[in-house]
Order: sequence, then structure tokens, then C-alpha cells
Amino acid sequence: MKHLVLATAISCSLISLQAQAAGRDTINIVGSSTVYPFATVVAEKFGKKSGHKTPKIESTGSGGGMKLFCAGAGLNTPDITNASRAIKSSEYKKCMKNGVTDITEIQIGYDGIAFANSKKAPQFKLSRKDMFLALAKQVPDPKGGHKLIENPYQTWNQVNPSLPNYKIEVLGPPPTSGTRDAFAELAMEGGCKKVDWIKAMKKKDKKKYKSICHTVREDGAYIEAGENDNLIVQKLESNPKAMGIFGFSFLEQNDDYVQGSIVEGEAPEFETIADGSYPISRPLFFYVKNAHKKAIPGMQDYLVEFTSEAAFGDEGYLIDKGLIPLSKADRAAMRKRVKNSEKLKM
Repeated sequence: MKHLVLATAISCSLISLQAQAAGRDTINIVGSSTVYPFATVVAEKFGKKSGHKTPKIESTGSGGGMKLFCAGAGLNTPDITNASRAIKSSEYKKCMKNGVTDITEIQIGYDGIAFANSKKAPQFKLSRKDMFLALAKQVPDPKGGHKLIENPYQTWNQVNPSLPNYKIEVLGPPPTSGTRDAFAELAMEGGCKKVDWIKAMKKKDKKKYKSICHTVREDGAYIEAGENDNLIVQKLESNPKAMGIFGFSFLEQNDDYVQGSIVEGEAPEFETIADGSYPISRPLFFYVKNAHKKAIPGMQDYLVEFTSEAAFGDEGYLIDKGLIPLSKADRAAMRKRVKNSEKLKM
């Protein structure tokens, strides 16, 4: 009797999975707003030439995408999530706990984070320390000593006399965004550790150090503008004294209206991001739920298209959209991962 019940349960599960598969013939992708335009172009190319339906892509932010992706392995969950940062150990553990145990990580290229403003205003030339002092919730007391105070700076020239006398007003992504995570790590922490006594704190109390370096002020100087980077560009156009944070691809696509700041002597350009000299650059990824490949038509073909030389190669169509390519060897390694469905281990 027990064997009959078990067999019936397994049979019902298979019927349920088949029903789910029959009900969804479109690849479901979520995640990063920065990777979104690249994935969208690939999806459109794939849809036109493959005979499969064009994948459905939602811009949820890297964190939001990971939350949806790791929620479970059923076909009511996303097949792929885009990310403008690597998966966090906490997210990986959540995936494993929820049965998402077979994941492939694919790096698609690089991106720079632009700290930009309208071309109607002067181009900023600043350091990562300037960014930290302007945007951190707590900063070193200007009067000296190893003391933190609530951020007192209201204008850019108070942070650095060489900067304009503009109110500090920065439009940027929310905490769910990979761009926000990367900006906190690369720009704010990069400036924070220029303060010797805070840098020394990292060895003694890493949690406190990270809190100081990554926590953004909440007094109105930093304005969360959602996951829509195009909206930030529009707001900079209407308010020339404001600054905005978004990926290099959006800067390049809107360079008639906005300009990237010079950060520690380097402009956000294709060459400076590719060679690593621009200090606020990061890798871009997507993550694949391999268990879905057999159930969702065209998944493997989509992955092959994304990692083809025609797409993310040195002269691929994604480069025209602002993607900074991987080296030839790294691109070959990504194609191998796709072919073999290589499992991510952390």
C-alpha cells in the first residue's frame, strides 16, 4: 500500500511538472537593470532567428532577482537571473536550502559605474574619498580626532573646495540594485579606507568597518530613483545641479545629455574600464537554473546566443550597446560553462 501511495505521489509530481512545462513556453528572466538592456537585445535576436518565443525579461535589480531566482526550483520561478555583481554567499545558501542546487554562473563582460551630471553643468573632477564624504551617513569629524559624526556636508564645495558650490543631491539606485552594492564597495569603501584609522578598523571589527563605509545618508542628499536608470538620466537633464549613479552603458547611450565625472584622473570610457584604470568598474553576470533546461524550450539556445562571438565578442552587437568585453580566453571559458552546464560551487 505504501509503495502504491509513493508511486501515485511521484506520478502526480511528474504530471504537475509536465503541466507547468506545457503552460510556459517562454524563458523567464529577472534581475539587474544594468544587464537588462544587454539581455533584451540578445532576447530579441534569439526570438527572431530561433523559432522560439522571445524571452520575458523583468528589471527587478540584482538583489530582487536573486530573491526570486532562489525562491525555489519550480517552473513558477525564474529560469535565469541577471546580476551586476557576483552572487552573495547568503543568496547561494538560500538557493541551496530551497532546492536550487544546480546553478551555472556566466560572466558576460564588464561595466563602469558612472557618477554623472548634465552637460549643462561643469564636469566634476573628484576622488572616491569625496564621494564617501558626500554620501556616507557618518563621516570623520572635520575638527579632527578619531570620531564619527552625522554627515554635516550640504554642498560639494564643503567636501572639497575645488568642487562647485552645488547642493549635494545624488539620484541613485535602491538597496536591491547591484549598482548600489558595487558603488558602495568600489566607490564609497574605496574612499572610506583612505582614512587611516577607519581602514585599521577592518582587521579589528569588519562588521563595523563595513557599516561605516557602506551606509548611505538618509537626510535627502541621496535620492533613491528606483531601478529605472533612464529615469535618472531624465532627472539630471531637468536638474543640472544634481548628480546620478548608473552604469556606463546608460552614460554612453545618453552622452548627448549627460557626462561622467573624472574619478581620480580617469574618465569612464571603454578603454579605461577594459584596462581597469577607471576605479569604479565591475563584472556583469547571469545565473542559470539548469534544472529548467529540459522543461523550457530554447533555454540552451538562448545561452549559446548570449555567449557567441557575434553577441559578446570584441566586435559583437552587445559592444555597440556599451558592454566591455571579456578577454578571448575568458569568453571561451564561458562558452565551455554553457556547453557543459558547469555547476557553481561556493
